[in-house]
Formats: sequence, C-alpha cells, structure tokens
Amino acid sequence: MIVRQPARKKKQARGSPAWIVTFADLATLLLTFFILLLSFAEMDIEKYRAMANSMAVAFGSNQVLGDDIGGSPLTLIESDTVSLPEPLDTDTDEPVFIDERAESGAPTRIPAGVIELTSRMIRELEAEVASDALNVNYDENQVVIRFSEEATFRSGEASIKPEMLPIIDRVVEVLSGCTGDVLVAGYTDDRPISSGRYRSNWDLSAARAVSVVHELVLNRQVPAERVVAAGRAETNPLAPNDSEENRAKNRRVEIAIRDPQCADSLATGELPVEIVP
Repeated sequence: MIVRQPARKKKQARGSPAWIVTFADLATLLLTFFILLLSFAEMDIEKYRAMANSMAVAFGSNQVLGDDIGGSPLTLIESDTVSLPEPLDTDTDEPVFIDERAESGAPTRIPAGVIELTSRMIRELEAEVASDALNVNYDENQVVIRFSEEATFRSGEASIKPEMLPIIDRVVEVLSGCTGDVLVAGYTDDRPISSGRYRSNWDLSAARAVSVVHELVLNRQVPAERVVAAGRAETNPLAPNDSEENRAKNRRVEIAIRDPQCADSLATGELPVEIVP
C-alpha cells in the first residue's frame, strides 16, 4: 500500500511588485528634468551663450540661440577655428576723445540792407536801447524792433504812452529812407485779460499793434500798403510764462522790417561776412 504525501504549496516570493521599477525610473527622470530646469534658470546667460556657441562649433552646426532665449536662431559663419580678438599693443587703457561735432558750414552772409537798417536804428535809438525800453535784433531776412509793454503801454490798455510817441517818430524817420514790408505784431502773456473793453488777449494784442501802425502811417512817411498789423496774444513767447519777469518779457510789440533796402547803403564787399546779433 502506497501512501502519498500531500503536495507542498510553493511559497510565493515576497518583495516589491513589478510596476514599482517603472515608477521609480519615471520619478528619477522627472527629478532629473526639474533639476535641469532649475540649473538653466540660475545659469549665467553669458556663460550659457558661450557654451552654446562652443557646442555649435564642435558639432558643426550653423545655428545657436540668439540674444532672446527661445527666439529665432542666429546664423553663424562656419569655421574650423574660433578667432579671438588680438590684444592691443597699448600699455595703458587710456580713454580716447573723439570729436564728433560736425564742422560748421559756410558763414551766413547778412544782406547789406539788413546791416544798414540795423546800424541806423541803433544809432538813432541808442539811449532807448541802453535803457531797455526797446531793443533791435536782426537776422539774414529782417530787422526787428521790440518795444516792451512797460515802456509803451499801460496795463490792460492799447493807447501808447505819450513819452513813447517821439521815439516812434524817430523810427518812422529811419524807415522812410528804407524799403521793405513792415509787420507790426502785438503779444501778451498767458494770463487771461480782466478788462471789460477787450474780450481776450487776442483783442488786446491786435489793438496795440494797430495803435503802433497808426503812428507809423500817420504822417505818410511810411506808405500804408507796406504795413500790416497782427495780434498774436500769448503765442511765440520769448520766455516761459512761469514768473513775473518772464511774463513781462512776453508782453511786447514788435516791428519787423523784412528784406530792407536802404538808400546810400554800404557795398556788400565792405561789410563783415558774418555778424552775430
């Protein structure tokens, strides 16, 4: 009689399941990926660009990253060697001054008529110019006689002060010996006018210009067809309207004589080539 012993059950091996290996590999790869991102985020851009250029040359590539990481690549000229700038043969790094100022062009030639009229006006009105009641300026196109408001008008009024009428008569005497269009322009500051007679600074400036024009053509020494009056209010200020002194400069009347020609003027060859007003 044969007695069979019951079969022994195989013991199952105890350990980690099979999927844990794949999971561990995935976690390791993710960790490596994030470490790599962190290293890129903290990397010196200049060192990274130098490394990228070196790798591009080593692998024979003609493209590397541009200044903006992730942007369009820049094209490099392929070369077997990378040339570095040669050191300069200078003992000290002294700064070099480079004068970039453009050479001045030909001097501006002032017409003879402008110089002659300016000279006559300054000789005739020397005392008034010295007292700052008026001044005489010029450029290559015109002569400008500028009357200050304080010396010529009362505040908010357009009537010329009596003491200024003889001075304007002397201006007329000089203008009578010269030709050229005459523009009389009145100016104010930027503060609104508080007079009931004039609606705005435009009215006041125009009225003052007309008053001067009336004196210029009154005795018919200056033909009326040569003269034009204009009111320009606070436009074209001489100085910013940020102080009482500057506002006083801007309140004025200007007589501009354009392209003047005076009788018995000097020949152009006898005049200086360039004059600074």
